[in-house]
Amino acid sequence: MGTERKEAFLFGTQHCTLVGPELKAGDTAPDFELVANDLSKVTLADSNGQTRIISVVPSLDTGVCDAQTRRFNEEASGLGADVVILTVSADLPFAQKRWCGAAGVDRVQTLSDHLNMSFGDAYGTHIKEHRLESRAVFVVDRQDKVTYVEYVPQAGQHPNYEAALEAAKEASK
Repeated sequence: MGTERKEAFLFGTQHCTLVGPELKAGDTAPDFELVANDLSKVTLADSNGQTRIISVVPSLDTGVCDAQTRRFNEEASGLGADVVILTVSADLPFAQKRWCGAAGVDRVQTLSDHLNMSFGDAYGTHIKEHRLESRAVFVVDRQDKVTYVEYVPQAGQHPNYEAALEAAKEASK
C-alpha cells in the first residue's frame, strides 16, 4: 500500500491515516488514472502543456467540498485558457455528474478516484480508514512540476484559495 502517515487528517473527531507520500513544491507530479463523468479514463498527460489546479475533496455532497468546488469554478474564468481545474474525489462518476448539473459547475472537471485510489495513493490523500480523499490542493505547472501543495489538516476546514490561485497564476506565466 505504500507510505502511511498516521493521524495526518482529522475526519470529524477521528484522526485518520493518509496513504501515499507527502508531496512538496518542486516534486515531479505523479501520474494517476481517474474516471471522468462519461466513464472515460483521465491521466495527468491529458492536461499536458497546461497549468493544473488539482482540488481534492472527500465528497462533493458535503458543505465544505461543495463550497470549495464552486469557488474554484467561479475563479476559473479569471485564470485563462492555459489553466485547468480538476476536482478529485472518491465519489462515483454518476454522483459527480449529478452534482455538477445541480450546482451549475461547468468550468471544473470532476474526476473520480473510486476505482483504485490511484490519485490518492500517488498524492498522499487516500484516507485509509474510509477509502475517501482528504482535502488538499496542488498546482502542477506545464512541465509537470508541483509548484504548490496544501494538505488541509481537517475535513471541515477550507483550503487557502488565494494562495492556490496565486500559485496557478504564477505557474502559468
